[in-house]
Amino acid sequence: MLSETPGRNAVLPPTSRGLSRVEAAKYIGVSATKFDEMVRDSRMPAAKKVDGRRVWDRHQLDASFEALPGDGDIERSAWDELPASA
Repeated sequence: MLSETPGRNAVLPPTSRGLSRVEAAKYIGVSATKFDEMVRDSRMPAAKKVDGRRVWDRHQLDASFEALPGDGDIERSAWDELPASA
């Protein structure tokens, strides 16, 4: 019989619009370190300030995530053109 209770590692959709750094990273499916890198290079939005706390807007995360290239959209590099070695 299947349990109605999600497992310990289940990721539930956020119930709030403002997310912490760790929540925002989980929301888009990356580590907190990778999320920080994506914020630095503007692939993800900057946080909003709520008093002394940094909070990420879930709607802005959605828009930034939508703007990321898809698997078929990835630019090819010169390395991709090299013949495979035998």
